Amino acid sequence: MEIALLSFPSSKPPLSQTLTLKPTAPFLRPSKPNLPSFRPSPFPSIRAAISRTKKEETVETVKTQLENCYLLAAVEYKGFTVQQFQDLRRSLPETSKLLVAKNTLVLKAIEGTKWEALKPCMKGMNAWLFVHTEEIPDAIKPYRTFQREKKLENDFSGAVFEGKFYGPGDFKQLENMPTRAEVYAKLLGSLQSPAIGLVSTLQAPARDVVMVLKAYVKKLEEESGGN
Repeated sequence: MEIALLSFPSSKPPLSQTLTLKPTAPFLRPSKPNLPSFRPSPFPSIRAAISRTKKEETVETVKTQLENCYLLAAVEYKGFTVQQFQDLRRSLPETSKLLVAKNTLVLKAIEGTKWEALKPCMKGMNAWLFVHTEEIPDAIKPYRTFQREKKLENDFSGAVFEGKFYGPGDFKQLENMPTRAEVYAKLLGSLQSPAIGLVSTLQAPARDVVMVLKAYVKKLEEESGGN
């Protein structure tokens, strides 16, 4: 007796024919991280604009101080405390002005002027003394007094007077200059003897000659007014 075995096809597809489902819906797709994009700004930053404006203002301030200025001196500023700087400012006469400004800005302001002779001082930290009077010794004296009282080693690093540069070792010439009254008395006295007076006057520096002539004119005006 033979038994026949019947085989029926399986309802499962063969492994080689298994379908792979891929997500097609948007919510099934992997999302990419939203990273911020960095693009250079086409406009300068506000901080840079403010810095440039302040520099321009400093240059203009220096130029303004140079008007009617007789002497410009650089003072070594490194090591000064805020209180010391304020005290020094208060000790100066009204005819002098002390400013703190970068060397590059001061150099820009004096470029092409007689004050350009101050270039050797354009290093280190400086405060700038603007003297608006012919009485140079009186303008320098307050700093010397302040320097002595505070026992400071900070000295003048240089100055320009009448277009000439004076180094630290030359300041005695400026500090020992005769006052206006002394120049008047000396030159007016010499004019009393015509021959000697004329020679002395012609040999005197141009500044002294101008001063004595002004004084002489003033004296004549006073005498004529008295008569």
